[in-house]
Amino acid sequence: MKLKAQSLACGAALLLIFLPGCKHSVAVTPRLTHSQTRGLRVGAAAVDITPGLGMPLAGYYNTRLAAATNDPIYCKAIVIDDGRSRIALVGLDLISTTRPMVEEARRLIAAQTGISRDHVMISATHCHTAPILSGSSVRVDTQGGALPIAEAFSVQLPKRIAQAVQIAAGQLDAASVRLGVGSDPGISFNRRFIMKDGSVGWNPGKLNSNIVCAAGPIDPQVPVVSFESSRGQPIATYVNFAMHPDTVGGMNFSSDYPGALARFLSDAKGPKLVTLFTIGTAGDLNHVDVTTKAAQKGMPEATRLGAALGNSVLGKWSALKRINPGALVARSEMVKLRLPEITEDQVAKARSVALRAASTNAPPFLEQVQAFKVLDVYGRQGRPQEVEVQVIALGDDVAWVSLPGEIFVELGLEIKRRSPFPVTIIAELANGAIGYIPTRRAYEQGNYEPVSARCAPGSGERLVEVSVRLLQEVHSGAAR
Repeated sequence: MKLKAQSLACGAALLLIFLPGCKHSVAVTPRLTHSQTRGLRVGAAAVDITPGLGMPLAGYYNTRLAAATNDPIYCKAIVIDDGRSRIALVGLDLISTTRPMVEEARRLIAAQTGISRDHVMISATHCHTAPILSGSSVRVDTQGGALPIAEAFSVQLPKRIAQAVQIAAGQLDAASVRLGVGSDPGISFNRRFIMKDGSVGWNPGKLNSNIVCAAGPIDPQVPVVSFESSRGQPIATYVNFAMHPDTVGGMNFSSDYPGALARFLSDAKGPKLVTLFTIGTAGDLNHVDVTTKAAQKGMPEATRLGAALGNSVLGKWSALKRINPGALVARSEMVKLRLPEITEDQVAKARSVALRAASTNAPPFLEQVQAFKVLDVYGRQGRPQEVEVQVIALGDDVAWVSLPGEIFVELGLEIKRRSPFPVTIIAELANGAIGYIPTRRAYEQGNYEPVSARCAPGSGERLVEVSVRLLQEVHSGAAR
């Protein structure tokens, strides 16, 4: 890796990082000056991890090889130090995270920065125009994950994550924190609907006359954590929102609406600002408004959504509350989740369907979904899913919760309702992921997400209980 420092007029240093396998250089500017908050130091970095063209793109049930780049794919990191401990919050413009990738990145981060492994939270935005992650599932590996370019990217990714955290840790300086929760109820929608025949439809199409009503709620909250210099200049902004980033589509790299949000805030607050976005519990939420026939795909839609969220953040900016944060506390727990039941007959059929999935005579979509789920579950040979729930608290003002998959919104709302913290931020697809985690009720209703789920009914409710218990323990000081 080559490093080059160049002096800037403002007295900061610009680090250009050339990453193996990346066609882009990385521009990282020191973010921090003096501060007013007792003992707290913060550093931030953004590293461009866009791979070369020909890389398989994630998110769909067909192979797509990247043909161009609409906008870069980033790894972003915020490191917070309270004088006694450090934590790292990492956001990736990727479809998901895998447990091996997280463990390796944490190992490297601990070796390079001294940040404890259980003090690192790594999440993905769930971007559907980002590189595929090899080894994450049978479907992924049959749709490009086994290609050398994909395997090379996955091998290098933990190193790039560690680089971002190391740069952020190297920029630590005194900082203040402001906190608030905005709202944007008009851009996200529950994508499951009660239909006239009593069934539950999934993405049933615009202006579908058979729709009765949405099958579930949304979460309109937009939590915002702003880290600022003593001069009031923004250093980094952490933004969270529950909505699938699947608006761009096509064959080009793009960070979707989270990238558009970051550009919008940088235009408003300055190019040095690092905006780290994480997705809330959006397993059953997307951007599609079925009450209008208006087109909602492509870069213009991503730009619209990014601007809408950006305006929600800026509209809350002056009302963000400056806090005097207490100690940083991190707790995590590994949880075993039961597998869904499968039969030998289902395994035999799944193998046949998987073989035909890439053909011109591909089986129906839900048959493919069921087949790849069955093969993944069969591959575990009865071993339960082992997933991590992590809680990081900054005093008693704000807590972050990691959840390991695409979580139905009702589960996230329940965690927030029962949390003792005034602001609770839930980052799904974090520290590894096992796919969809629906509610018990959704399993009974059926359709795409429950068919796809690699865990048994009740798994989501169990994660809620673990999350709430950890939040209560941290808030009461039991973990200190």
